[in-house]
Amino acid sequence: MLPKKLQQKLDERKANNALRQLGNQNNLIDFSSNDYLGFSENKKIYNNAYQFLKAKNITNNGSTGSRLLSGNHSLYDIIENILLNFHNSESALVFNSGYDANIGFFSNVPQRGDIILYDEYIHASIRDGIIMSNAKAYKFKHNDLEALEKLMIRYSKLISESHQDIYIVTESVFSMDGDTPNLTKISHISKKYNALLVVDEAHAIGVFGNRGVGMIQHLKLEQAVFARIVTFGKAMGCHGAAILGSKNLKAFLINFSRSFIYTTALPPHSLATVYSAYSELADTQNVTKLHLNITFFKAEITKNKLESIFIESDSAIHCCIISGNDKVKFISEKLQKNGFDVKAILSPTVPENQERLRFCLHSFNSKENISNILKLLSNFTKI
Repeated sequence: MLPKKLQQKLDERKANNALRQLGNQNNLIDFSSNDYLGFSENKKIYNNAYQFLKAKNITNNGSTGSRLLSGNHSLYDIIENILLNFHNSESALVFNSGYDANIGFFSNVPQRGDIILYDEYIHASIRDGIIMSNAKAYKFKHNDLEALEKLMIRYSKLISESHQDIYIVTESVFSMDGDTPNLTKISHISKKYNALLVVDEAHAIGVFGNRGVGMIQHLKLEQAVFARIVTFGKAMGCHGAAILGSKNLKAFLINFSRSFIYTTALPPHSLATVYSAYSELADTQNVTKLHLNITFFKAEITKNKLESIFIESDSAIHCCIISGNDKVKFISEKLQKNGFDVKAILSPTVPENQERLRFCLHSFNSKENISNILKLLSNFTKI
């Protein structure tokens, strides 16, 4: 029997029509997954990963232990060298997931007495890492750089003589809005106050920049950023993540990051898939097709007079605000019945009255499907 307090929380979710449940994969037209380039079903990537393992004579199913024990197999050096060269970084350290990377960084790198200033819409994995940290943390209004600078002025004075550090934390593409902060201006604020800038690039890798290198490289800000978190489970279509930064940062993480130290390493076939996926980025037509679809989607929003309910975005994520869990779930279900997989994002995942439909665009979506889904949305929002 479930403890009473836990049951009450479940009952509250049910009453608010916000209870999360696991669904099954479907054959609907994909407007919900993070597989922006279609790499998760790319047979060339699958076959090349197999041939890569075969050429290396690697037949292991598992890694056998953590990287500090028996799991640091030869592919890690290959992959981390590819990552640091591709992303123009001094070093790269692979983690098992984006969640592990963010927990591992934020729970261990900022020290007692340090200050973390983070965007209020930052990802849950970063929030969880910050909660585990000994540093003090303060949020600033989403993408509000005036609010950020006011906090910088306040706290930089407090710690200027104590030899502590301030970390500024943001994302290059926010997962629930699809929008992007002014990273150039944030880097200037960071430099002005001698702060350490950390950027989560999960939804920018494979989407922005030449060959999908990400927003930081697209803006030529590599040297302005203390650490970047890149993940392989979105546009790269596979699994895992990496933290990019200095060699000394890598050494620190290897020694102190608990989510790195105390977990079984990724198996060889996971890293072989990462290797093959990064090789596939050399074919730039995937990224080009994605951006053509983003441009077309935005044009169709205007054509259907839906601009007032969409958050402005140039990324692969486009969110339509439909207040109320009941209404947004109703429209999501109507779209699914018409063959389109679009997910409703409910409160409390997003603030109350900010519930939304989250459209994820892909290189493989057809213009016909984009036109049809937005026509249907236009009709359903009038019901």
